[in-house]
Amino acid sequence: MKTFSATPNDIDKKWILIDAEDLVVGRLAAIIATRLRGKHLPIFTPSIDCGDNVIVVNADKVHFTGKKWADKKYYWHTGYPGGIKERTAEKLLEGPRPEAVVKKAVQRMLPSGALGHQLLSNLKVYTGPDHPHAGQDPEVLDVASMNAKNVRRG
Repeated sequence: MKTFSATPNDIDKKWILIDAEDLVVGRLAAIIATRLRGKHLPIFTPSIDCGDNVIVVNADKVHFTGKKWADKKYYWHTGYPGGIKERTAEKLLEGPRPEAVVKKAVQRMLPSGALGHQLLSNLKVYTGPDHPHAGQDPEVLDVASMNAKNVRRG
C-alpha cells in the first residue's frame, strides 16, 4: 500500500463561519488553526494547503481565562535601538484593531514560512457580526457546543 499525498486537484475547500462571542481565545485559535491546516481531513498532507477558509465574526467579544486579560503582553519592535513596545491584551481588545488578538493567536499556532503565510491568508476576522463573504455560503461551526470549556461563563 502506498502513502497518499494530496495534490491541489484533490482539495475541495469549504468556507466555515465561527461566531467568537464569549469564546476562550486559545481554544478558539486551536480549532481555527486545525481547520486552516486541514488536519481534520483524511487527506491531510503537511506540505500542501488543504484546509478550509475560515471567517470569524464578533472577534472583539472573546475572553481570556485567569489573569491573562491584564497580564498577557503583546510585544513588537519598531526597528530602532530601544524600540521594543508592549501592549496588554486588555488594551489591544479595547483599541482600534481588536481582531488582531484572534489573528495573532492563530498565526502563532501555524507553521512559520511560506505555507504559514498562505494558510493565514485563508483566515478572515471581523469585529462585528457582519462579513462580506455571504456569497461563499459558509457553513456555521458551533465551537461553543463542542466542549463546555470553550465558552467563558460567569
